[in-house]
Amino acid sequence: MQQISNATKSKSMMNELQELNEQLKKFEKKGIDRRRFFKILAAAGVITTMNTSNAHAFSSKAKGKIVIVGGGAAGISMAARLKRWLDEPNITLIDPSDRQYYQPGFTLIASGVYQPDDVWKKQEDCMPSGINWVKDSVIAVDPIWNQVTTAQNGKIAYDYLVLVPGIQMNWNQIEGFDYSKLGTGNAHCIYDFKGAQMTWKAMREFTEKGGKGVYTDTYTKHKCGGAPKKICLLTDDYARKHEHRDHIQLNYFTAEKDLYDVKYFTKRLKEIYKERNVPITLNTRVKGIDLERKQVHFEKIETVGDEKKVTSFIEDYDFLHFTPPMSAPDFVKEAELGFPDGKLADGGWVMVDKETLVHQKYPNIIALGDVAGTPTSKTSAATRVQVPIAAKNLIALMEGKEPTEKYNGYAACPIVTDYGHVLLCEFDYKKEPQISFPFSLLDMSKEQWAAWLLKVYILKPLYFYGMLKGLA
Repeated sequence: MQQISNATKSKSMMNELQELNEQLKKFEKKGIDRRRFFKILAAAGVITTMNTSNAHAFSSKAKGKIVIVGGGAAGISMAARLKRWLDEPNITLIDPSDRQYYQPGFTLIASGVYQPDDVWKKQEDCMPSGINWVKDSVIAVDPIWNQVTTAQNGKIAYDYLVLVPGIQMNWNQIEGFDYSKLGTGNAHCIYDFKGAQMTWKAMREFTEKGGKGVYTDTYTKHKCGGAPKKICLLTDDYARKHEHRDHIQLNYFTAEKDLYDVKYFTKRLKEIYKERNVPITLNTRVKGIDLERKQVHFEKIETVGDEKKVTSFIEDYDFLHFTPPMSAPDFVKEAELGFPDGKLADGGWVMVDKETLVHQKYPNIIALGDVAGTPTSKTSAATRVQVPIAAKNLIALMEGKEPTEKYNGYAACPIVTDYGHVLLCEFDYKKEPQISFPFSLLDMSKEQWAAWLLKVYILKPLYFYGMLKGLA
């Protein structure tokens, strides 16, 4: 077990301030001075949500051993919140990682906007002080005996469990593929740190040489559903800016029945694809990839009357960006913490109440982030909104009270449409737009430059200096 000292945290804070200063300098080079930058932050609600006094406004004398499984966005943010809000916190966080990645930045690595080192920090520098960090992997959860089993440290008991291990990418569920083959046959994926770097190199070479580009999503629930759409449109824009668009062909294949499932934003997104001459094929999933022949094996699945019709076909490619099927981690599925039936059953997503984020069978378990079985998109923005709700509901349970905080399904997906514009999709469980101020003053059914500023310059500092600190 490791405890992060105050001296280490002070050194980390100095490094953070230095990096923030460097970020501001980059912002100024784009023609926006620091005063205007902070006005944008204030207008977007970032400064107020990062106000330390607000973070300390809530406190509780509740006691109990809390074990957090997972040290990503949800895990560290929950640890930071609970550490601030409990008078006598007893928190153990289990995670094996050496690095904390800002995963929404992978798209910007793959398009040359960020450098690889821009999106990660040492995990020890992100870990809240005063908690027990077990640098290990969880391999089993026993909700009956209230304990988890780790790979190296045996069994660890808990009174309350925060289950936030993230998502599992099932590369080998694509015939002819496994993770070791990423990049082989010019088949790429930006959901992976290494994959994003390879994509940037391959995308430039592809646009210069010409040929056919194929872009796909997947048939399972997956994190950041906008990612494959973004890299497709960024490839198009990169090619146009370098006068290579005439000799490349781009094709987008989605397993869904429409390009996007929030109508308010779908119309404009489809218009953009049409304007860019990128054909869209619906109801189509990847079955396998022939890396040697550079061919994708697809299945188009349609319902005709009461029958399901499956049509197999093959597409040749010169450049491929694909999305692997995703699910809850195997140890979560094996613990039978998921839904027994329904749309969320197949992936093993944790069976939580969609509003309180409390497990429907085991009330001393809270789950949020990508692993949670909630009918909304799996995004960093969704996690940021879920964290304070889940933390307060957990504390209510520890106090012997009913959890009353409710999550409305808010999620945000900033779909980058070109180098300089983003279609910022914000919505709730009802798939109704939930536009944040000051963007509510703009027509957010269309791509906006202001949303590009948010994506490129604001969200990453907000993640590292606000969300992971329990301040945003």
